[in-house]
Amino acid sequence: MKDGIHPDYHVINVEMTDGTTFQTRSTWGKAGDRMKLDIDPKVHPAWTGGTQRLMDTGGMISRFNKRFSKFGLK
Repeated sequence: MKDGIHPDYHVINVEMTDGTTFQTRSTWGKAGDRMKLDIDPKVHPAWTGGTQRLMDTGGMISRFNKRFSKFGLK
């Protein structure tokens, strides 16, 4: 590897949403910095199987339902 072209690879502390922490190596921040996560695998619906919430932005969902209500979709 060439010298001086790669980012510094160091140990950081990662804090999960429930307060637990672990150490990992990263190029983010500086050595010893703390990365606090807003979303992690313990709470994200993609991993927990949570329910989805659809936001009806501009009435698009209601317009779709109105247009295709004759086909039995609700």
